[in-house]
Amino acid sequence: MPHRLMPTACRLTGIALVLTALLSLGGCGWLMPPPQVRGNHVDPDQLKELVPGTSTRADVTALIGSPTARATFDDNTWLYITETTQPRIGATLAVLSQKVVVLAFDDRGVLRDIRTVDQDQAEPLQMVSRTTPSPGTEASFLQQLFGNIGRFNAAGSSAGSTGTNQGGAPRSSY
Repeated sequence: MPHRLMPTACRLTGIALVLTALLSLGGCGWLMPPPQVRGNHVDPDQLKELVPGTSTRADVTALIGSPTARATFDDNTWLYITETTQPRIGATLAVLSQKVVVLAFDDRGVLRDIRTVDQDQAEPLQMVSRTTPSPGTEASFLQQLFGNIGRFNAAGSSAGSTGTNQGGAPRSSY
């Protein structure tokens, strides 16, 4: 009879270990920091109070605050940019949501249009992988390492100086 109970006890112990591991890993979510709202979050209820054709720049600023940015070539377009992020393992940020509220004004400062752009409507950007060449970086690591040998003496002062080393630029020999 003990031989029949032994495999059952091992199975129960194995199942208990697996369940404990799953529960402990599932509980790690509370260790993660909460999501962070970055930028200027515009409350949808406050946005409903703005009426195109009657609201002015002063009304908008009083109700939802200053814009995050203004359009590069059009001072009459205000952008309220919001991004919700959460840190992941490895210190990278996961973007949970992005939203941009675009307010367009006419030349008199009266609100003309309200648009909301979601993360789904965003245009994908193609990153350019080229690098800008900079002169002086053609030397390899070993060339840079061995190129410094002999430039400094053991005393810590410049080789051509006499007296005390006061710092500053090295003295020229001409």
